[in-house]
Amino acid sequence: MKNILIVIDDIEFKYFELNKLVTNFWFVWEYLRRENKVFITLKNKLFQKRNIPYALVFEAHIKNNDIIKEEKPTIKCLNNFNTIFFRPDPPVDIDYINASYILSCVNKDVFIINDPQTIRERNEKLYINEFQGIIPDNIVSADEKILKEFLFENKEIIIKPLNRCFGSGVYYLNDKDKNINAILSSATNKFTTQVMAQVYLPQIVNGDKRLIYVCGEIFEYCVTKIASNNDFKFNEHNENTLKIAKLTADDKLIESQVKDKFEQDGIYLAGLDVIDGKIIEINITSPCFFIKEINELFNINFEKIIVDKIESYSNARSAALLTTI
Repeated sequence: MKNILIVIDDIEFKYFELNKLVTNFWFVWEYLRRENKVFITLKNKLFQKRNIPYALVFEAHIKNNDIIKEEKPTIKCLNNFNTIFFRPDPPVDIDYINASYILSCVNKDVFIINDPQTIRERNEKLYINEFQGIIPDNIVSADEKILKEFLFENKEIIIKPLNRCFGSGVYYLNDKDKNINAILSSATNKFTTQVMAQVYLPQIVNGDKRLIYVCGEIFEYCVTKIASNNDFKFNEHNENTLKIAKLTADDKLIESQVKDKFEQDGIYLAGLDVIDGKIIEINITSPCFFIKEINELFNINFEKIIVDKIESYSNARSAALLTTI
């Protein structure tokens, strides 16, 4: 039996149940099903006494084929957990960063997914630039002139905020648009906040593919996310916007190109969004793995496959640490 802690998002805590659209709930469910002790907490419930990290945690249980949490928290030292999942949703604001500082004080024999220092230092949008050659051309700037030059050079671009998720604040822009100034001004907070401008990939009309990376492997099970509601991007999570996808040779090649860097940076769970073999974004804070849909599309229990992989890696990691003592 292991002690597992999952730092979840505030909205998930408020509505704590086995919502099958939420990846964190599947993790709670599967670890409990394996008779582990599972606890949840929030980033603002982490704290330190001197240099020792603690948290107010809530034990989770399975009841009536659902998951529930204890109403009253207990205090536990974070060094006493075997595995800690750090998975609140962005924005990566000061509260998020402060939580990551506390997690950085946890003993090294505790397996933290993903590494808090990396989450702090590797912005999800900017991280793609570690993998030149398999990403679209892009720039990061708040400057009006620089952004317009990039737009007029490439004709069609995507504007992305650096610290948001679920497609929030993402714009498509072309050089013939009548609202270029307004869109750029709005996206950059009147040209004071950096954004990423990325070359538009026309193949997005067929959707973008979510590749699921777990502890060194990109799984063969993946989905294509389809745009809906007259938008150019995926922004609505339902069965009509998620389709079965096939892992191509180019997709599998991405694994060999990111694996070493991910390992070095302590990235064990990631969701890579790919269009035509190019990575447009790497989700490392709280990647959604679309477990419900993949289970239905592939007739599998994907939560079991994921946790099997994590546990195999965790056990090997623990054994390796013992040999160094």
